[in-house]
Amino acid sequence: MTIPEISFEFFPPKNLEASFRLWDTVQVLAPLAPRFVSVTYGAGGTTRELTRDAVATLHKNAGLNVAAHLTCVNATRAETLAVADSFAEAGVTEIVALRGDPPKGEGKFTPCEGGFANSVELIEALAATGKFTLRVGAYPERHPDAPDADADVTWLKRKFEAGAAEGLTQFFFEADTFLRFRDRCVAAGIDKPIVPGILPIENWKGMRRFALNCGANVPAWMDEAFEKAGRDGREDLLATSLCTEMCDRLMQEGVEKLHFYTLNKPELTRDVCHALGVTPNGKLEHVA
Repeated sequence: MTIPEISFEFFPPKNLEASFRLWDTVQVLAPLAPRFVSVTYGAGGTTRELTRDAVATLHKNAGLNVAAHLTCVNATRAETLAVADSFAEAGVTEIVALRGDPPKGEGKFTPCEGGFANSVELIEALAATGKFTLRVGAYPERHPDAPDADADVTWLKRKFEAGAAEGLTQFFFEADTFLRFRDRCVAAGIDKPIVPGILPIENWKGMRRFALNCGANVPAWMDEAFEKAGRDGREDLLATSLCTEMCDRLMQEGVEKLHFYTLNKPELTRDVCHALGVTPNGKLEHVA
């Protein structure tokens, strides 16, 4: 079996305890030699400074290729590009460029006065600097703000035309969800790489609520499977098995890269990677 190239997403710590958790996560996953790791931006841009600090620290001290998230929310164009410049000055030249979620309590994204109206405008501006490799979000299931599923494909194509190099998808629960989306993208003339986003299930009930909020379809059979596993204390075993099986199916269909959403809880992600043949490379000293 071909061993996939992997990448990981982390979120920035908001307190000292969370800082230790992030560093523990890095120590567990860095030996798997990810091609890059990304650090998220909080809803409404609430972790802008935390993201910048975490990105700089991981780049400098962990020996990792770090991609910083950057959004259009609650900032002018000048402020957003200043944050991008700060990433470049820290040696970080990869950005995940996103529109971003609206601030808490606001149901709809509204551009800040003087800010970017959408992700395509942000990508165009970042690409024009010539400083960054840009990744963008992709939605195999209809984005809550999209009028239909075809709009997600059309919008992704516009992102690539604006200067993006790679797409990272929203998570999903069944391999066919991604494979159908990939086919639609190819039919639309998209030839840039689209990497499936993988979310190992740490807590089914919490994950189910999260998925519904994101517009991800929740298969009915998974409810029954996790209910049965919960009675026997086998949730982690089931989660690892299901995630590994889905990744294996994707790889059998030609997928070569996988992007894991870790939630700063590395154990399930590590176990799935091991099951796929991604094993430590013996370089833990780089993050000690």
